[in-house]
Amino acid sequence: MKQFKKTAIALGLAQMSLMLAGAAMAQTTTDAPKTEAPAGEPVAVVVTGQRAALQSAQKIKQNSDEIVDSIVAEDMGKLPDRSVTEVLQRVVGVTIDRTMAKGDPEHFSVEGSGVSIRGLSYVRSELNGRDSFSANGGRSLNFGDVPPELVAGVDIYKNPSAEQIEGAVGGLVNLRTAMPFDYKGFKSSISADTTWSELKKGKTSPSYSGLISNRWKTPIGEVGALLDLAYSESGTRTDAFQVEPYYPLTDAKGNRVFVPKGAQWRTLEFNRKREGAYGALQWKKDDWSSSLTYFKSKYEMQWDEQAIFAQSSPYNIKVSPDATFGPTGALLTGTLTDPADGGINFGDDTRTAKRNSDTTDVSWNLRWRHDAWTVTTDLQHIKAKTNSFDSTVATGVTMPQETLDLTGNVPKILFTDADRANLANPNNYYWAFTMEHLDKSEANETAWKTDLKYDFDHPVLRDVRFGFRLTDRDAVTQNSNPSYNWAAITQPWQVGGDIAHLAYLGDPRFSGNTNLHSFDNFFNGGVSVPSVVFPNVSLAQGFPGSYAALHQYYQILCAENGKTCGQWQPASFGADNYAGTNDQSEKTKAVYGQLRFGWDELKYPVDGNIGLRYVKTDSNAQGYTVFNSTAPTGGTLTGVPIPNILPFAKKQDYENNYHNFLPSLNLRLKATDKLQFRFAAASALSRPDFTQLQGYTTLSETANSSTVNGVTTVNSVSLTGTGSGNPMLRPTTSKQIDLTAEWYFSQSGSLTAAIFNKRLKDIIVNQSYVTQLPDTAGKMHDFITTGPINGAKGHARGVELAFQQYFDKLPGALSGLGVQANFTFVDSKRELYNPVYQKYCSGGNTADNANLNLNGCDTDGTTFGNLPLENLSRQSYNLALLYDKGPWSARLAYNWRSKALQAVNVNGTQGTDGLDSNPASPTYGQHVVAWALPTWSDAYGQLDASVFYKFSDKVQLGLEAQNLTDATYKQLMQQNIGMMGRAWFKTGRRVTAKLSYDF
Repeated sequence: MKQFKKTAIALGLAQMSLMLAGAAMAQTTTDAPKTEAPAGEPVAVVVTGQRAALQSAQKIKQNSDEIVDSIVAEDMGKLPDRSVTEVLQRVVGVTIDRTMAKGDPEHFSVEGSGVSIRGLSYVRSELNGRDSFSANGGRSLNFGDVPPELVAGVDIYKNPSAEQIEGAVGGLVNLRTAMPFDYKGFKSSISADTTWSELKKGKTSPSYSGLISNRWKTPIGEVGALLDLAYSESGTRTDAFQVEPYYPLTDAKGNRVFVPKGAQWRTLEFNRKREGAYGALQWKKDDWSSSLTYFKSKYEMQWDEQAIFAQSSPYNIKVSPDATFGPTGALLTGTLTDPADGGINFGDDTRTAKRNSDTTDVSWNLRWRHDAWTVTTDLQHIKAKTNSFDSTVATGVTMPQETLDLTGNVPKILFTDADRANLANPNNYYWAFTMEHLDKSEANETAWKTDLKYDFDHPVLRDVRFGFRLTDRDAVTQNSNPSYNWAAITQPWQVGGDIAHLAYLGDPRFSGNTNLHSFDNFFNGGVSVPSVVFPNVSLAQGFPGSYAALHQYYQILCAENGKTCGQWQPASFGADNYAGTNDQSEKTKAVYGQLRFGWDELKYPVDGNIGLRYVKTDSNAQGYTVFNSTAPTGGTLTGVPIPNILPFAKKQDYENNYHNFLPSLNLRLKATDKLQFRFAAASALSRPDFTQLQGYTTLSETANSSTVNGVTTVNSVSLTGTGSGNPMLRPTTSKQIDLTAEWYFSQSGSLTAAIFNKRLKDIIVNQSYVTQLPDTAGKMHDFITTGPINGAKGHARGVELAFQQYFDKLPGALSGLGVQANFTFVDSKRELYNPVYQKYCSGGNTADNANLNLNGCDTDGTTFGNLPLENLSRQSYNLALLYDKGPWSARLAYNWRSKALQAVNVNGTQGTDGLDSNPASPTYGQHVVAWALPTWSDAYGQLDASVFYKFSDKVQLGLEAQNLTDATYKQLMQQNIGMMGRAWFKTGRRVTAKLSYDF
């Protein structure tokens, strides 16, 4: 590995020295010819207008060997989007997720996050045809981290060919940057913009970018150099309502009804900085050419949140006699009370989260082209790292009642003057809890590939290509231990035990460091909610010192009550943080061969390629296996025998080796110069994310027993386990077929249709499997372990339709009008290999969420039916009205997708809240049921716009606007009473003013 890196550095320095020497003797030229791209590769076309950009993208799609959709630089610049993620959603078959993280649906992302292609999230990312990724435990880029100003174009490949790097079952997104030889000579431009966000009134966010490029003819060949820099800020605010899951209760008339334990509101201030630097050097002379590129992307994010949330016991909730219910028994309107707890208990937290990420890519390319031979070698090193800190400090308050109206588009929480006064009084609040989380991750990869091509002088055979690729990659991710360290300061359930009362703010010993937060302009002025007392942000940011001071309040109250209580311990990485450390390494070796052919003399010419790629993967994971037992030992034991297994924690290394053959076929039939059809068949794979490969497993032995007169009777023994990951996972694979019809009726006009079918195998799901351990006598015992396995198969099949046209024949100014429209339909199915191992919902004496059904469990202990693949919308479409005439260029674009499954058992929609408080019950003091609800993003559409005016060939002014209709994003939670509203997010409109100048 070290020698590999030294070789890359040495070659890069030699390349740079050669180019700088040429530049010193250079003479500027403005008529240098453009470099010719290798056959079969997308051609980088420089365009100056929106219509020309569409022509360029259409030409790439028409001439490509594979099924590909493209966006070129000028088109990208004209889109009313502020990130690469948002740009991608305009492409047919591509959708984006609008939550900040896959496992955290409570936080909305204005610019979007994860990308799915044809309903599948198995998406590979590339930078200039080379592997690229972020250090987040996954295998692809966080596209939101990449400055769009550095990107010259985007290609979205929907079916693979043998020469493409493996790993894209859903699709491949290749980000292309500009090269010096893309321009005839000197090129320079600068741009600046500022963005105004409606909910952050009075605050704007600036952005800047600049590019300079030139090429020279020198005695040692032609040399080119390019530098591109970008900086941008974004500040947004998101307001949200949330409704808790519905629980089975009995109303005043004795009917079984379903009532949430409360509803709540929150607001989140989001700020990010994104920096990018890109540099490229090129050289060519005679049969030789070479390039060296450097790409750096930095992303800094911080968000601060004030949230109030219900934390009462759901089964103690009472609903008023005048409450109304829907056909399934779900609450519509009514007042909630909790007499058993003295009121409805709420938490009021201030949360701050920070993340810093950066990705650095250094790549060197050398090409020799002579006669029929082309040999290309490519060396790349990429390094990505990230770290984050997530901190929450909370107060608590008891509300005597909460009146809800859940009949409208957005829930209404109705407050009396007494309610508002109660929430505004700091004396009613107590210090509740703290929670912190830290993580850091670093990933490195060195890759080397060599490709050879031989061009045939033959009526059928075009060329043959073959090559190899070697990679060496490592990734280490560390989460703090505990991962999310929730720790009570004072909680109602502690009163009467260690402490006599809570740490109320009215007590001078515990007062201060709070503020009364008024939710101004909440939901863009559409809703009025009361002010709430929150901890100061400085407490959340002051970890660990501020935390330690807060937890001293508990010590004071313990001492006051004559008790000695344990000290608070902060989360940390620690040398023995086995559960929080995921250490992975992976090497791959790939070889391929591909033949391109064509029959031009046929009535309907046919061309295409056929190939085979072979790849071998060798991965290693360093992990731990931990066993503990709470079963009784010693004394007199009768009943079910208890396996005698000694507790242990041992280091364990895993080796996982597998290989795959990936054939592919791409055919194109030209019915006319304008009408063509494609057929593609291929095998593809997507390797597991590194987060899924963690090698940490905990195994537990518990016993249900009773002791009478010194004799312990064991009724049952439970052997269970939980795997944080599974280092022996195989890749998810697919066999896929595509059919397309493409009609290009003008330079910027086309109508295309595609039918696709992907049959998936070895889908990774969290399910149960057997782990064996020997007892002291050598007998093996089965532990039913829950973790990720290759446990399902399925399919994703559907249709894509796309149309674009400018109406040139309209009179006068109307001839600048155009339209773009596309529609995607995807049907999916997921089927378990071993339904016998599928867990059922937990009931009775358990608080183990690992026992939950894969498809989720309702709050009444019942299961749900089969769920579709995650992040897949059955329908999505884009509709854009274009205008491009003279100095004016404008676009009005609407993007829509139908509802999609987000996840099961995610934050906020899982728990074990069924605590039995009836002393006469056989399960008194125990959790009656564990539950986890599937969450869905509801159908969502957003209208964006842009308009640009060119004062001259050099100066352009533009306006971009996002979310013109102030759309509300809604999240659903699936229950057996229906798809219930879980959360509503409002972000307001954003407007950007942009000025650019070309030298």
